[in-house]
Amino acid sequence: MKRIFRTALLLSLGLVSPQVQAQKPGASATASDQKMNQFVADLMKKMTLEEKIGQLNLVSVGFDVTGPVVSKDVDANIRKGLVGAVLNTYTPVAARKLQQMAVKESRLHIPLIFGYDVIHGHRTIFPIPLGLSASWDLQAIERSARIAAEEASADGLNWVYSPMVDIARDPRWGRIAEGGGEDPYLGSLIARAMVHGYQGDDLSKNNTVMACLKHFALYGAAEAGRDYNTTDMSLQRMYNEYLPPYKAAIDAGVGSVMSSFNDVNGIPATGNKWLLNTLLRDEWGFKGFVATDYTAINEMMAHGMGDEKQVSALALNAGVDQDMVGEVFLKNLAQNLKEGTVKQEQIDVACQRILEAKYKLGLFQDPYRYANDKRAAKTLMSKEFVEASRDIARKCMVLLKNDKNALPLKKSGTIALIGPLANRQRDMIGNWSGAGDWKQAVSVEQGIKNVAGNAVKVVYAQGANIADDQQMIDRLNAHGGELNIDKRAPEAMIQEAVQLAQGADVVVAVVGESQGMTGEAASRADIGLPGQQLELLKALKKTGKPLVIVLMSGRPLTLPWEDKNADAILETWFAGTQAGNAIADVLFGSYNPSGKITATFPQTVGQIPLYYNHKNTGRPFAGMALDKYKSRYLDVTNDPLYPFGYGLSYTTFTYSKPELSKATIKPSEALEVKVNLKNTGNYDGEEVAQLYIRDMVGSSSRPVKELKGFQKVFLKKGESKTLTFRLTAEDLKFYNNDLKFVAEPGDFQVFVGGNSRDVQEASFKLEQ
Repeated sequence: MKRIFRTALLLSLGLVSPQVQAQKPGASATASDQKMNQFVADLMKKMTLEEKIGQLNLVSVGFDVTGPVVSKDVDANIRKGLVGAVLNTYTPVAARKLQQMAVKESRLHIPLIFGYDVIHGHRTIFPIPLGLSASWDLQAIERSARIAAEEASADGLNWVYSPMVDIARDPRWGRIAEGGGEDPYLGSLIARAMVHGYQGDDLSKNNTVMACLKHFALYGAAEAGRDYNTTDMSLQRMYNEYLPPYKAAIDAGVGSVMSSFNDVNGIPATGNKWLLNTLLRDEWGFKGFVATDYTAINEMMAHGMGDEKQVSALALNAGVDQDMVGEVFLKNLAQNLKEGTVKQEQIDVACQRILEAKYKLGLFQDPYRYANDKRAAKTLMSKEFVEASRDIARKCMVLLKNDKNALPLKKSGTIALIGPLANRQRDMIGNWSGAGDWKQAVSVEQGIKNVAGNAVKVVYAQGANIADDQQMIDRLNAHGGELNIDKRAPEAMIQEAVQLAQGADVVVAVVGESQGMTGEAASRADIGLPGQQLELLKALKKTGKPLVIVLMSGRPLTLPWEDKNADAILETWFAGTQAGNAIADVLFGSYNPSGKITATFPQTVGQIPLYYNHKNTGRPFAGMALDKYKSRYLDVTNDPLYPFGYGLSYTTFTYSKPELSKATIKPSEALEVKVNLKNTGNYDGEEVAQLYIRDMVGSSSRPVKELKGFQKVFLKKGESKTLTFRLTAEDLKFYNNDLKFVAEPGDFQVFVGGNSRDVQEASFKLEQ
C-alpha cells in the first residue's frame, strides 16, 4: 500500500510520466463473460477509428438541458455511428425513434444507451436525497430507487445519473440536497442501497437500469460552498472521510462512474489519472466505464490545462471513456492519435467498455427492450408507486421542535394556513425532479384538507413572497421556478395573514426555500429564510396563537429565531409527489415522525463548515464563558442549532447506559454493546438508536465521534427493548498517515443515543 500511495502521489503531482494502465486480470471469466468478450472483440474488428471514437460521444437530445451547450447535428451523427449514448430523451416513442435511427441506419447497427437524471424518482417523485437519508431506513431508500428503475426503464431509459454520494459539510452548497449528508458510514450504506435498487441482480432485465456513481470525486468539498469550485484536502482526509461512499458503490457493482467538475489535488478530476486509473481501477478494481459530467472536458481549458486538443488527450489518458455533450473526443481524438498524444490501445479500451455496458444491458439482444408503450402505461405512477411515495415521504420528515405538544394537530377548529409554500405544487417535488409532473403533486393545503376532512376549517393567506429580490426571482423563473409574485407591499401581505391568524386556533406557517434555490448551480451565501418570511413569522408570533412551522428546504438552514420562538418546527424537505398528504399525515398524528437529520444545522452561517465528526484541537473549548484562549467564537457558541442525527418524536425514548460484553477485546474478537431502549411517552413510535465510537489515542488525530451503527426500532407506548450492537476490529480501522488501513491498539469510547450529542458512553480497550 505504501508503494501504491507514493506512486499515486507522484502521478497526481505529475512527477512521473503517464503510462497506459493495463486492465487488471480478474478471476476466471464466466461463460457469459467469455461470450460477451468474444462478441465485443468481433464487433470492434469491424469498426473504423471514427466509429470507435463515436462510441465515446454522449450527446444531449430532448426535454432538458442541464448545461450551456446543446448537441448539434445529432441525427446525422447517429446515422454515421458517431454517437454512443444519449441523455435527456425519454418516453418509449422518443427513445424508439432514435434507437431505430442507430440500429437501422448506421453501418454497424450499434444501439444507443439512453441516460437521464433520475435522482429521487422518475415519474413518481420521492423526497430529495437529503430527505431520503433522514429516514435512516435503507429498505425504504432502496425501494425508492427500485421504483425509479421500474419507471425509468419503462419510459425508454436504461442509464440513470445516480446515486450522488458526495460527502457535504457546507450547506451553502446547493447540491447538498442531492446527497446523503455529512457522514461516510451512513453515506456508504445509502450508496450501496441505491445501487442495488437501480441495478437489481441482472442488468439485462428490462426493469433494471445501470446506475452512474457521481461525482467522482470530492465534489461536495467545494470551497466556500460554491458550485463547481475548487477542492483541496490531504489524502488521509480523502481516504477516511470522503472516499468511503464511492468505494461502497463500486463494491456494490455500480456499472458506471461520472467524473466531477472540481480539481483533486490540483488536477481536474476529468483529467486526473491518479483518480480515474490508479485509485478507481487499479486499487478498487472498477470494471465499468467512466463518463464525464456535462462538458467537463471542455471546461478543463478554463482550469488552465491547455487547449482543446490538449484536454482531449488529457481526459482519455486519465481514464475517461465517454465525453458528455462537449464532443471534444469526436473532434480531436483522431488528430491526437496522429500526433501521438494518445494511443490506439486507449481508444480501443474506452470503446470496449462502452460496448460491454450495452451488452450487459441486453441492447444487442433487443435494442427496444426499454421502449414498450404498454408497459409504460401500466407502470408509470401506478397506484402502488404513488402510495409508496407517500409512505416513504413520511419517514423522511424530521420534527425539530415540539414545545407543549403543539403537534399533532387536532382534527377540529380553524387552521390559519399561511406562507408562500402552502399551496405550491411545483415546489413539492423539489429540484432535480426529472420527468416528474408537478401538476400531479399534492400541495400542503390540499393534503390538510384530504387528511383532516370537513371537521377542520382551513383559511389561507400567502403572507409573503418566496423572495423579494427581483434578480433572484428572474433567475428562478428562467429555469422553471413557476413563481407567481404578489405585487402588494410586504406589509399588506403580512397584515392580511395576521388578521386570519387572529381568528384561528392555530397557525401553520409553510415557509422555506423554493425548489430552485437548491440543487445544481444554486449555492446560497445566506441560508436563512429568504425574502420577508422571517418578518411574517415574527408578526404571526405576536398574535399569541400557537405557531407551527412547516419547513421546506434542500439544505440545513440557519433558524435561531425560529427555534427560539416557534411552538413546533417540522422539516419536510421537498417531499415529492405525495408531499401534501404525507405532511398532513404527520401534522395530524396519523404518522409519528421518526426522521433524523444527516447534515448539521448551524446557528449561523459563520460557523460553516460545521459537522459532528470533527477532530479536537489542542485547545478545545469547554464552555467556560471567560476562557479566552481556546478554539471558540466571541459572539456565538461552537454548538450547532441541531446536531447530526437529531430528530424528535411525538413520544419520548430513554436509553440505559451501554453495557459491554468485555472491557478488552483482541483483534480477532467482537464486542457486544447492549442498551435498553424504552418508549416512555404517550404514542407508539420509531426511534433511530445510534452508536458512535472514539479512538482516544492514535498515530493520527481521530474524530471526537464516528458513527459505526444504528438501528431503527418501533416500540409501542410503554414498551422497551434491549438492543445489541456488534463491534469488531474492522469497525475501528482507519487510514493512517501511510494510508494503511489499520486498527491501532489502545483505549476507545463507545456512545449510544438518539443523536450525536445526547449520548451515554462506556469504555473498552483493543489489545495488540
